[in-house]
Amino acid sequence: MRAVRKHWFVLVLEILPFVLMALVPLLIPDILEFISRGGSSGLDRFTTLLTLENPWIRLAVGLWWLVLWVTAFSAFTSYYLNEWIITTHRIVEINQHAFFSREVSSLLLNRVQDVRTDISGLFATLLGYGTLTVQSAGANDYFHMHGIPHPQELRDLVMREITEFHKNVNTSRVI
Repeated sequence: MRAVRKHWFVLVLEILPFVLMALVPLLIPDILEFISRGGSSGLDRFTTLLTLENPWIRLAVGLWWLVLWVTAFSAFTSYYLNEWIITTHRIVEINQHAFFSREVSSLLLNRVQDVRTDISGLFATLLGYGTLTVQSAGANDYFHMHGIPHPQELRDLVMREITEFHKNVNTSRVI
């Protein structure tokens, strides 16, 4: 059995926008001060109101950071709880959609028809992460595992498990 999560760099790419958005309230007073140097006296008064000394601005910034923290934590929770498990009989896909919404799917190895990998992009190529797609026989069911580390190794593992599964099934029928 092997459990796989997304590559750590995928988490960094998901969290980075939240870090950048957290810095925005700290930059706004400096930007307004730079603009007010142009000579507009009305903007000077407005600029003095938009400092962190104003309790309403502190409240707004605090709420902004709280919302960012919760959404970033949601992204981390999704990263940590999304998992793919490959066993000797099946592939299990666990998707955490929200804090209290989870979906678990499984695909028996004897139903696997095709296993493909895709590594696209500069960072994916350099850091070795990509997508593994497993197609089920019969219906058009696909398991997409996006952003996983070393998808070729995982593809080879799935193919080995399928071969071993069929070998065990065939030897049990002979006996």
